[in-house]
Amino acid sequence: MPTPTLGDWQQMYRAMWRIRLFEDQVQRFAAAGEVPGFPHLSTGQEAVAVGVCAHLSHEDVLFTSHRGHGHVLAKGSDLQATLAEILGRQDGLCRGRGGSMHLVDAANGVLGATGVVAGNLSLAAGAAWAAQAQGRRNISVAFFGDGATGAGAFHETLNLAALWKLPVLFVCENNGYAEFTSREEHSNVTHVSSFAAPYAIATKTIDGNDLLAVYASAAEAIDLLRRDQGPYLLECMTFRLAGHYVGDAQQYRSKEELAAHRDKCPIERFKRHLIERGVAQQELDAIGELARLEVQQAADRARAAPRPDASTVLEDVYRSPALDGISG
Repeated sequence: MPTPTLGDWQQMYRAMWRIRLFEDQVQRFAAAGEVPGFPHLSTGQEAVAVGVCAHLSHEDVLFTSHRGHGHVLAKGSDLQATLAEILGRQDGLCRGRGGSMHLVDAANGVLGATGVVAGNLSLAAGAAWAAQAQGRRNISVAFFGDGATGAGAFHETLNLAALWKLPVLFVCENNGYAEFTSREEHSNVTHVSSFAAPYAIATKTIDGNDLLAVYASAAEAIDLLRRDQGPYLLECMTFRLAGHYVGDAQQYRSKEELAAHRDKCPIERFKRHLIERGVAQQELDAIGELARLEVQQAADRARAAPRPDASTVLEDVYRSPALDGISG
């Protein structure tokens, strides 16, 4: 991969701010009762999404989990359309039918978020197998949390991906908790990367709150995939500053733990790096303000968008546009 310019790094800084402010807006909408269901925010995990997706082409495909807003935005989905989908509006990515946990934007290579833990892994492997079988050069990326490693689908998918040398990048955002349960309480395996060994899969565990580390490690992994030396498991140690879902009281985490991790905020860390590179504080403030305006404008437009017409409720449910041929 070409060495990023200072301008490239500034764009990634802006991308992290867009995700952070987007999640803040979703939280406000959810607190006001305007979001159907329970959105799961990726606040604090922005470096993983941005650092990995910075290497993806338009043709590469992405599969994410219930905590997928940041990944979708980092892959290139429109702010307004994504927020409109979360609000259940007609202008949303899926016409308001999918909501927060089922974001799909095929035009940008986002082939699905899912609320089924580990449910996206086999789909990513399937897409990678299709690309391999058809001689295409695109890769698949699957984002998942450490809790997914307790599901059989995780191990089944790793086995087949290794056996068939599929071009799929497994990205574990290990934020230390499977819903409300800490890693040490639900698994005797400290690092998810350890699971790669039995399948002879290349792997690395990195600081997922360090954008520089994520970017460099993702470049190394994706280079191997594009040279038919996949799959790869990248474990990013991170921390979600929000609860498991909006409204989670987080009684399982101490105030001291939360405070310690706020000091490791990936945006603030990268901001310090850019200042050391000579970027002025005022310029960084302007980037953050631009991101704030983008999110605010998207929120205003998304909120003003119409809700789906109730008469269209059966559209996109059946393959046939007409119901005449469907018995019952």
